[in-house]
Amino acid sequence: MLIHPQFDPVAVHLGPLAVHWYGLMYLLGFAAFMWLGRKRIRSLGRSGWDDKMLDDLLFYGVLGVVLGGRLGEVLFYNPGYYASHPLEIFAVWQGGMSFHGGFLGVLAAMALFARQRRIQWLQLMDFIAPLVPLGLGAGRIGNFINAELWGRPTDVPWGMIFPNVDNLPRHPSQLYEFALEGLALFALLWLYSKKPRPAGAVSGLFLIGYGSFRFLAEFTRNPDDGIFGLMTFGISMGQWLSLPMVAAGMVMMVWAYRKSS
Repeated sequence: MLIHPQFDPVAVHLGPLAVHWYGLMYLLGFAAFMWLGRKRIRSLGRSGWDDKMLDDLLFYGVLGVVLGGRLGEVLFYNPGYYASHPLEIFAVWQGGMSFHGGFLGVLAAMALFARQRRIQWLQLMDFIAPLVPLGLGAGRIGNFINAELWGRPTDVPWGMIFPNVDNLPRHPSQLYEFALEGLALFALLWLYSKKPRPAGAVSGLFLIGYGSFRFLAEFTRNPDDGIFGLMTFGISMGQWLSLPMVAAGMVMMVWAYRKSS
């Protein structure tokens, strides 16, 4: 049996400024995006794709992630709580970012970016898909440090007690998601995208991979509070939101390969 270390959510104090681990994990994810993006631009050798474009792409992506992720958390998971505490909507340093909301935010931001730069939207999404998982993994480490999004009670030997919750051993589901949605998904997409693929195929694989990994991990994750918990057929809101991703990814991959044949 393990006990969560109960990390201080503040990594360092700089005078009156408190730098939170959760924010640092986001910065780490953005840094990984830039590093991998530069490598990917050089490997693709596309005319007009350069480091300046990548800088602008990150700016649009950050806006999509932060605005969409926070709104998704508010609307999908805890609408009642935030309706009663509206000022806490802006307290993103405390955690509470919905992947599915952030995903929708990024889709919108990338559509705007593609339109302004006259780039095919699917081509752009295929480019960024392999750059995303390490950032997702960093976010899960932030969840673990904050002792949030803990797992369901378990009797496995590595069950972990989260003292801020109760004294029951629980799945460290944040670490499961780090391994699946971060490391495994990154390896899958990076290797797959090394060879030329039909437009939309890499994006489709991202949807299938993330949706499948998230669906599986949710079986060990405690259902989110708010108004939901477990829903129809005993599955969670996260699982319901992941199923359309898997279906859309399958459709995209079939469409991409049929169109290229």
